[in-house]
Amino acid sequence: MTAVLVVEDNPANLKLTTLLLHSAGHTVLIAVDAETGLRLARDEQPDLILMDIQLPGMDGLAATAILKHDPATAAIPVIALSALAMKADEERSQSAGCDAYIVKPLRYKELYAVMERLLVEPGAADKQVAPPSLSTT
Repeated sequence: MTAVLVVEDNPANLKLTTLLLHSAGHTVLIAVDAETGLRLARDEQPDLILMDIQLPGMDGLAATAILKHDPATAAIPVIALSALAMKADEERSQSAGCDAYIVKPLRYKELYAVMERLLVEPGAADKQVAPPSLSTT
């Protein structure tokens, strides 16, 4: 069973994400701010992190950069979740160390496909590939 840390401050988005993850058989850890997310990532060592970009206080990109510079959490794949759909936003997430970028509202097929790529494919977290809906193919 895969443990997924969801860092999300919007109750509706958190509820949807949790439902999708539980439906797929994942264990869900929840943080409503970046500071709590950083602590849970270090303490619980989840298999994957879904990180909202727009969080109160420290934003998700700053939190991801901290995670990726910490040897204890650097290998954990991080998927950025954002309502911002501009190419520049995706590029900023990659620069911060995010392994994938998904535009909200979440579409379950896209979420599951990106998660599977990062969790199953060896070395996938090292590849900065756009998720299927953002691909030009």
